[in-house]
Amino acid sequence: MYHPFSIAETIKTAWNIFKNNFVTIIVYSAISFFLLSVLAVITEFIILPEEFAGRMFVSFILIFVQAYTTLGLYKLIFTVIDSEYYEFEISQVLPGIKMIISYLIVVFLIAFLITTFHFLAIRLDDYPNIEKTVEVAGTFLGLFLALRIMFFNTFIVDDHSSAFESLRQSFDLTRGYFFKVLTILIIILVLIALPAIVSQYYPFVSLAIVFTYPFVNIVLAATYRKLVYSHQDVDDDIAETN
Repeated sequence: MYHPFSIAETIKTAWNIFKNNFVTIIVYSAISFFLLSVLAVITEFIILPEEFAGRMFVSFILIFVQAYTTLGLYKLIFTVIDSEYYEFEISQVLPGIKMIISYLIVVFLIAFLITTFHFLAIRLDDYPNIEKTVEVAGTFLGLFLALRIMFFNTFIVDDHSSAFESLRQSFDLTRGYFFKVLTILIIILVLIALPAIVSQYYPFVSLAIVFTYPFVNIVLAATYRKLVYSHQDVDDDIAETN
C-alpha cells in the first residue's frame, strides 16, 4: 500500500529507530564526540596561535574526522534500518574514501559560496540600504538552497553518489515537499537549539548533544527514505521499523 509522506510518521519512525538501536548509536555518537572534542582542544589550547602550519594540519584532521564520523553515522543508521533482522559487521558502517571526498567537495563548495557572498556584502558598506536588501535576499536564498540540498549526504552514503550528483538528487527529492521539509528542519533546529540555550545556564546539559546529534540525523535519514518511497510510489518499507 502506498504511504504518502507524513511528518508525524517520520518522527515516529526516527524515534523507534533510535530507541531500538539506542546503545549502538549512543556508543558511536560518544566516541565521535570524544574524538572531535580532543582535536578541538589540541587546536585551541595546545598548539600556539603563531604555529600556523600546526593549526592548519590539526584543523584539516578535524575536518576529515568530522566528515568520517558524520558519514559513518549515516552508514550506521541505514545499516540498522536495512539489517533489522540480521547482524551486521563493523566494516559495513565504515565510509569509503570516495564518500569522504564527495562530502568534503560539497562542504567546501558551500563554504566558498558563503565566504564569497560575505565578501561581496562587505563591499556594500557605503550603501547601507542596498547592503541590507542584499543580506535579506541572501538569507532567504540561503535558506531555500539549504532546504533543497539538505539530503546530499544521504545520497552520498545510501546511493554512493558523487558530490554534484548528490546535490542534483537532493533538489529532485525535495521538489513538491518544500514546506514539509521546512517543518522537519524547524523541528531539527529546535532539538539542537534547545539544549544549547539551556546549557548556558546548566553546562552539564551540553552533554545532551551525544543524544540529540544522532537523533536529528536519524530524522533526516528517515525523511530521506520516506521521500524516496513517496516519489517512487512504492511500499513504505521503512515503516516496518515502527
